[in-house]
Amino acid sequence: MSKLPSSLKPVLFVLTSYEGEGDTGFYLPELTHPLHVLDEAGIPTMLASIKGGLPPVYGVELEDPINAHYWNNSDFQQRLNHTPALADIDSSQYSAVMYVGGHGTMWDFPVDGSVQRLNREMYENGQIVAAVCHGPAALVNVKLSNGDWLVKGKHIAAFTDSEERAVGMADVVPFLLESTLKAHGAIHEGAPDWNTKVVTDGNLITGQNPQSAAGVGEAIRDKLLAY
Repeated sequence: MSKLPSSLKPVLFVLTSYEGEGDTGFYLPELTHPLHVLDEAGIPTMLASIKGGLPPVYGVELEDPINAHYWNNSDFQQRLNHTPALADIDSSQYSAVMYVGGHGTMWDFPVDGSVQRLNREMYENGQIVAAVCHGPAALVNVKLSNGDWLVKGKHIAAFTDSEERAVGMADVVPFLLESTLKAHGAIHEGAPDWNTKVVTDGNLITGQNPQSAAGVGEAIRDKLLAY
């Protein structure tokens, strides 16, 4: 594997701040698994959330050894409890942004102005924009400087309408992610429910579901090491 350049900037992990009824907030394995990949490679990381502070979380499944490794780590808990608000983030300070999934993302990611600013700036600057599962909700309403949807004509993976129906949330979420991405011109590439699917299109990296979270981390790592 390539040696890390000394000038490599951190990867920014963005977490939802939305907490509603049931399983909302961010889904822990979709943070810990790609974080573990980057930590193992020595790539620096930073956590942020929409509102700052401690974001709501579900999926704290400690039989998962990677979840347990982070959840029981005091440094990780300190970082999680004190995330900066996305509005305070300077996109030039990061090599990549990674939007962590979880159902909460469906409410705040699409409408947050800082999400749209960060994605436009980083994508147009050639920095990596990545997301997994419901994390691509951060992409649906982003317009580039030329007025086009960011996702228009882009190959993308995201939580499928079929998976949303399978978890009983199709009538709860404010929109269906796959259908909305397609409506904005994305070329959605879906695998059968709960199969790993990671798609890279230029500096855009997306994954379909929790099973794809580590793969998105690997794709970010490999692209950064190839620079």
